[in-house]
Amino acid sequence: MADPFSKIASAVNAYSDAARRGVSGIDARDVNKGEEFADLVKGAIKEAVRIGERSENLSIASISGKADLTQVVTAVAEAELTLQTVVTVRDKVMESYRQIIRMPI
Repeated sequence: MADPFSKIASAVNAYSDAARRGVSGIDARDVNKGEEFADLVKGAIKEAVRIGERSENLSIASISGKADLTQVVTAVAEAELTLQTVVTVRDKVMESYRQIIRMPI
């Protein structure tokens, strides 16, 4: 049986790997040429929700001992990066809207 310190070290390594990789699910290059912008946004939001749900499910499974700590940390890190991406995009959209409103006609 592995000691607790090695499990913590592997969890920290998994967190670092997830942060280095970034969010893999939301990528503008995956969009088809004919796809509408609204469809792109809907798809990105669905993917963000899926990543969050996966993180929650793995966290619940870890409480009952059915999931590895490394998997949980990786999923939580991915969910955190996804949330940061969504918030950043929202902030940029709001700032763009404010700039458009301030433009003279």
